[in-house]
Amino acid sequence: MEQKIQEIIYFRYCRKSTEAEDKQVLSLDSQSSELDKIAEREHLKVIVLQWESKSAKAPDVRQVFDSMLDRIEKGEANGILVWHADRLSRNSMDTGRLIYLMDQGKLLEIKTPTQVFRNTPNDKFLFSILGGAAKLENDNKGVNVKRGLRKKCEMGWYPTVAPVGYKNDSLNEKGIREVRVDPERFDLVRKMFDFMLIGTYTAQQIRNIATQQWGFTMRKGYKMSRNMIYRIFTEPFYYGEFEYPRGSGNWYKGKHKAMITTEEYDRIQILLRRNGRPHPKKHNFTFSGMLRCGCGSMITGDEKRQIICPECRLKFSSTNHNVCPGCGISVEEMKNPTLLHYIYYHCTKRKNPDCNQKSIEEKQLKKQIIDILERIRIPSEFHKWAMKHFKESNKTESAGRNRILLNLKNEYAQCMRKIDGLINMRVNNELTESEFREKKRAMIKERERLQELLTDTGKRVDKWLDAAENVFKFAEQAKKRFETGDIEVKRQILSALGSNLELKNKLLTIKIEKPLILIGKVSSRLRRKNKMFEPNFYRRENGSKMHDFHKVLRGQDSNLRPPD
Repeated sequence: MEQKIQEIIYFRYCRKSTEAEDKQVLSLDSQSSELDKIAEREHLKVIVLQWESKSAKAPDVRQVFDSMLDRIEKGEANGILVWHADRLSRNSMDTGRLIYLMDQGKLLEIKTPTQVFRNTPNDKFLFSILGGAAKLENDNKGVNVKRGLRKKCEMGWYPTVAPVGYKNDSLNEKGIREVRVDPERFDLVRKMFDFMLIGTYTAQQIRNIATQQWGFTMRKGYKMSRNMIYRIFTEPFYYGEFEYPRGSGNWYKGKHKAMITTEEYDRIQILLRRNGRPHPKKHNFTFSGMLRCGCGSMITGDEKRQIICPECRLKFSSTNHNVCPGCGISVEEMKNPTLLHYIYYHCTKRKNPDCNQKSIEEKQLKKQIIDILERIRIPSEFHKWAMKHFKESNKTESAGRNRILLNLKNEYAQCMRKIDGLINMRVNNELTESEFREKKRAMIKERERLQELLTDTGKRVDKWLDAAENVFKFAEQAKKRFETGDIEVKRQILSALGSNLELKNKLLTIKIEKPLILIGKVSSRLRRKNKMFEPNFYRRENGSKMHDFHKVLRGQDSNLRPPD
């Protein structure tokens, strides 16, 4: 009895992000045009064109995409025609929903010009890798941006919009722009501080004098708000130091020209009935600004130094005591005292002043991260085998992509010949000026379209292999790099590991990226098969050797059910 082949009905989906990261991606018109050609050439049944200009970094922000999946779930279509897999998803939730629709049998195929993903374990595994790699690429960009901002802070330059009285230098290249004095407002802001230091004016009186009598305005021309005057008087930037990000506990000495002294700042805080100047911390702790407490506030680092007295063995803080509280001997007179140095992480209590979460020592926090990295670690043998498997699977697809490139190059050469012929026809007066301009405009547009296609297709020929390589390399090397790397390496690895980093009851929880979860399950199976991570071999009927790893891959479905 013949099995009935289910007809595939496609939604055609095009997406172009408005963000800088997608500048090299084809325009919506170009994507639509190329998908039309595929549908016509392969006689595909396409019922609806879906397109939108939205970023795919986060879920639940693309109404057209969500509506398309809802309609697939209702059975209106069972396939998606798209330019590339990363047009569908760059976050784990959307990738998971697409794979789940495949698991349910409601989405039979995702088709691109160079690849087809069907409801098979291997295809879903590869699609999960591609979606996770796109997410990893976004996260790495975010880490690189943060690293650049942190580097600028360490150089002494405020990395965001300068406070009133200063301005950001727009002449230098991005990343090395300095903060300079605003000649129109610097002296007037300093005059506001002088009035406040007199002690007889309130902040609002000074604001009224500045706006009504001095004609003071903000950079965009509007009057200073009631809140802005307090922001000026409580901003440490004016005495030469700044905290970035705000609330992180990371303080930096600025290279900009200070407007007031620290003593003047302290006096103004007293006049404003504040608690005084926030004292800058001199250390950049590894995980400050990366974790959140269970109450929602950020986690910050703190340093404690203690001494064990060699005489009475009493432990005391070297920050608060110059002499031992037990025997009275001074620290300078002690012979070979035991020095203890601790780094703790605790809640800043900004969102919940009554937060009762306890602090955790950095060593314990690092151990938890290393344990997580150990769970996703894979042996180098599996890494090599998996990449060999993907490369073999890619041969046919690569040949298809190369044919597309060759066809595009031929079309481009033909277009250029037509443009040359058009110019010759104009030189020979075979065309009028208006005819020449009209035909030239059409050919130039066609040339630009082909250039765009060549750039985009050529860039993507083996991009997914690189993406898979990056994911596997991360899983193989992350633990060792974390253990031996500097602060920057540790922060980068923790950021790439996942999102929603929360510290609650001294336990770190991370929302691990989906491909890494999958790799973690593969790693767990490998441990059960062979604790030494040595690849087992067995022989086919024809006598050839084959890794036992393929059983693990075959058993891994993208719905991430726990292994039996």
